[in-house]
Amino acid sequence: MAADNRLPTAVTWEDVLSPYPQLVRAGFRRYATYRQAALAGLTTNIVFGLLRAAVLVAVLAERPVVAGYDVAAAVTYVWLGQGLLTVVLLWGDTELYRRIRSGDVVVDLGRPWDLQAAMLATDLGRAGFAVLARLVPPVAFGAWAFPFRWPEQASTWALFAVSALLGVVVSFGVRFLLNASAFWLLDARGVIAMWGVVGGVLSGLVVPLAWFPEWARTALAFTPMPSLFQIPIDVFLERGNAPGALAAQAGWAVALLAAGRVALRRGSRRLVVQGG
Repeated sequence: MAADNRLPTAVTWEDVLSPYPQLVRAGFRRYATYRQAALAGLTTNIVFGLLRAAVLVAVLAERPVVAGYDVAAAVTYVWLGQGLLTVVLLWGDTELYRRIRSGDVVVDLGRPWDLQAAMLATDLGRAGFAVLARLVPPVAFGAWAFPFRWPEQASTWALFAVSALLGVVVSFGVRFLLNASAFWLLDARGVIAMWGVVGGVLSGLVVPLAWFPEWARTALAFTPMPSLFQIPIDVFLERGNAPGALAAQAGWAVALLAAGRVALRRGSRRLVVQGG
C-alpha cells in the first residue's frame, strides 16, 4: 500500500469557528435586504424621538437638572435610546418560538452546529446592520437638531461599543429564554407580550432609571434590565463607573446564555412536535 505523502492542511480560525462567521454575515445580509422597511422604521424612530425629546425638554424647563440630567444629557439619552432600540432589539424576534411550535426545531437540533450559538451569530449580524441603518442616523439627527452631549474622552467610544455589544448579547439571552419557554408552554406569546410591556420601562428606555425611586433602582440593579439600555447610555454620557458597569453586563450575558443552554437541553429532551 502506497504511503500517503500529503501534508496536513493548516487549520484556520475560520475552520474552527465555522459556520458561525458565515451566520453573522448572513444575518447582516438578511436584514440589509429589507431597505424600505429599514427606512420606514428609521422614520418612525425619528418621529417618536422628536416627541420624547419634546416631553423631556418640557420637564426640564421647570427644573434645569433632574438626577444629573440637564437638557443636553436628556436629549442625548433620548436619541441614543431610539437608535439602540433596534440594535438591542427589545421586542420581536419570535423565530425560535415559531419553530418550536411548528416542530421545525427538530431539524435545527439535528444540524451540525450549536443552535444557541448559531442564533446568537445571526443576531449579531442583524445588530451590525441596525447600527448602520438605525443607530447612526437618529443620533446624527438628534445632534443636529438639539443640544447634544458628546463623550469627552476618546476611550469612551470603545467602551460604548463594547457596552452596546454586551447589551445585544444580554437581550438575546432574555429573548432566547422567553422563546424557549414554548417547550413547556407550547404557546409563548403571553410571556413574550408581557416582556414587551415591562421591558422598555424597566430597562431605562422610556425614562432614565436615575429618575426612579431609590428602592426601584436598588431592585433593578439585581436584574439584567439596566444592561439593555441604561448602562450603554450611561457609558456614552460618562456617568458612573464604566468598567464596573461593563463587568455587570458581561456577568449577566454569561448567566443568561448558560441558562438558555440549560433550557434548550432540557426542552429538547421533552420535545413535543405540534403541527407539521
